[in-house]
Amino acid sequence: MIILKKKILAITAGLLTAMALTACGKDPKLTQFKGEIDAFCTEISDIDTAINNVDAESDTATDELLGYLDQLDTSFQNFAELDFPTEFDYLESLADEASAYMTQAVESYHEAYSNGGYNQLTADYAKENYARAYKRIQIIITFLHGEQPENVNLTTAEETADAASTTAE
Repeated sequence: MIILKKKILAITAGLLTAMALTACGKDPKLTQFKGEIDAFCTEISDIDTAINNVDAESDTATDELLGYLDQLDTSFQNFAELDFPTEFDYLESLADEASAYMTQAVESYHEAYSNGGYNQLTADYAKENYARAYKRIQIIITFLHGEQPENVNLTTAEETADAASTTAE
């Protein structure tokens, strides 16, 4: 979770910087978009802090974690619903994908912890989708910085390993 926290802080800082640079003008749509991005970054940062502060030994730890993940899913859904300014329209599909992957991750985490148990395979699947969601957010940030992402490979390590094993067969 510490690595996740660092990623979220980096994402937040990156989005804030990118939006500050792109919204310096008087364009009201860019200014509104900047405010919406700022709100998204603040939300995910706050949720991340709350997740990291869950007492794993508490009887309510699972319920707390799942509740925070539900909030995170809502934040990603709201992010995907943003009306991106024309110059960033091409990023909307990545925002939609990020939201869809986060929804799948959260649903899978709920399933992994269902009935008072824990299913490692389902949790691993959830973790992969969680990583996919954040990878898309990182790519969006890179574009908002006006940079071209290096090695834009939207597959994860697990997908790459699966493809390699299928090819070897």
